[in-house]
Order: sequence, then structure tokens, then C-alpha cells
Amino acid sequence: MTAQEREIYYCLKQHRRDFVPLREISRRAGSKQRFRAAPDWARSVLFSMAERGILEGDPECGYRLKPIPNNAAGKRWASPEIVRILKSSGKAFHNLITVDDEDEYYDKL
Repeated sequence: MTAQEREIYYCLKQHRRDFVPLREISRRAGSKQRFRAAPDWARSVLFSMAERGILEGDPECGYRLKPIPNNAAGKRWASPEIVRILKSSGKAFHNLITVDDEDEYYDKL
């Protein structure tokens, strides 16, 4: 991902299930100076991210992160601290997904 895409990714990561309007993304992801100079600076970046399958849009020009496909049957989300505790117990826990796994998934797209 480029630097602009990463800024937008982290902005939308805070609003997982909610569609965020283009103007709000432009305001929150970039700096004040960037937003004042070009209020729609994020439009082209959002379109390219949507084409690559990272984002999904709604009819009212809102965007959100596309959910990770649920093809990993039996896998569950867990916080990094819980994963560390479970792995230190010595048992095999291969069915856990963490935030780091999610970041890697979106980086691959």
C-alpha cells in the first residue's frame, strides 16, 4: 500500500462496520492543510482501493473496509495478549486470528 492508502486504511479501521463519507475520510486521514487545499484529495485513492478489493462502497459515496472472507472455517478473533497467553501454555492454537493477521491480509491485496 502507498502512504496515502495506509492513512485511509487506518482511518477506516476505526469505523469497521460503518460506511464513512468521502469528505469525512478526506478530513480525518490527511492533514488540515491537505484538506483545505483539496477537499476531495482522497477520491482517486479510494477508487483505486475499491478496485483492488480493499474497500467497499455504498450508493451514498460512503466507504468501509471490506470484511475478510470467512473461508477460514473455525478461526476466531483474539487479542494479541490472549494469543500470547494461549501460546505460552504449550498447546497448539492454530485457529486464532489477530490484528496483525488482518493487516497482512489487506497488505496482500
